[in-house]
Amino acid sequence: MNGPLILLVGPAAEARAARLEASGYRIAQLGALPEPPALVLLCGSEGLAMLPTLRLTLPGVPLLLDIETDSIEGRSSCLSAGADDFWLSSAGSSDLLLRLSSHLRLRSHRPLPASSQLQVADLRVDTGRREVSRAGRLIALTAREYQLLMVLMRHEGEVLGRDLLLREAWGDPQQTAGSNVVEVYVRYLRQKLEEGGERRLIHTLRGRGYCLCERQPPAAP
Repeated sequence: MNGPLILLVGPAAEARAARLEASGYRIAQLGALPEPPALVLLCGSEGLAMLPTLRLTLPGVPLLLDIETDSIEGRSSCLSAGADDFWLSSAGSSDLLLRLSSHLRLRSHRPLPASSQLQVADLRVDTGRREVSRAGRLIALTAREYQLLMVLMRHEGEVLGRDLLLREAWGDPQQTAGSNVVEVYVRYLRQKLEEGGERRLIHTLRGRGYCLCERQPPAAP
């Protein structure tokens, strides 16, 4: 079997192993990883406890945390914990398979050079290692934060509207239509990029969008 490798962490995630294998995925558990996984499914206290470690050891790999019941509070807690997205163990397998397919499809559309360095001011990204640093300080990003940062860096100095960011960083704007997901993730990025007291690089241009550059761009005439 040559399907994508999914790492399962926690009982509810491990309970989906047979269904995932039947759908063409390979599965693995902690301590028995033959290679870096394409995606990680987590649940319960075990999954929550492993999130920070997995974020550091598997940079760029999507981490999906079970929130049991779909609610605004649950989604917010999931993202605040450092996960890229949520999944519902209480929902059927079809919902999970669609969510996996969406994340893996988006990831496959993001080919990166084997060794490429992107830099804006003191912000650097090693796309080969998927490492982000600022003034030498390593910054741990979720897969979604990393994707959003890459879009902004590849368009350095350009003002990018919300629709473009949804299309480039999320892949399917229809799934997030009407939400404030872009604003939320821009805020997460700023918090991490400015944690050491560094100056702002991601600027907001009211009514137009966001721009990553060294200095605040001028307002539209």
